[in-house]
Amino acid sequence: MITSSQLRAARALLGLDQRQLAERCALSVPTIQRMEASEGTIRGTVDSLTKLIRALDDAGVILIDEGAPSESGGRGVRLKAAMPPGAGP
Repeated sequence: MITSSQLRAARALLGLDQRQLAERCALSVPTIQRMEASEGTIRGTVDSLTKLIRALDDAGVILIDEGAPSESGGRGVRLKAAMPPGAGP
């Protein structure tokens, strides 16, 4: 699975705009826009999600699931686990 935040971060790391990503994965720009605007996990057809993830993988993006270790030394982005209310500084 891929979240909208992961998609936006992956696109930014690759230096692609939405049109360029749409071309790479043979999807429409409105489809990419809907995916990026969604809350949490991206919803779409299996075909669309497969095309998107394959295009990101071909471009060198590794999607890291929450709590999963990063197995390579490449660049990436990961959010820290959310702190419980009142536990922060």
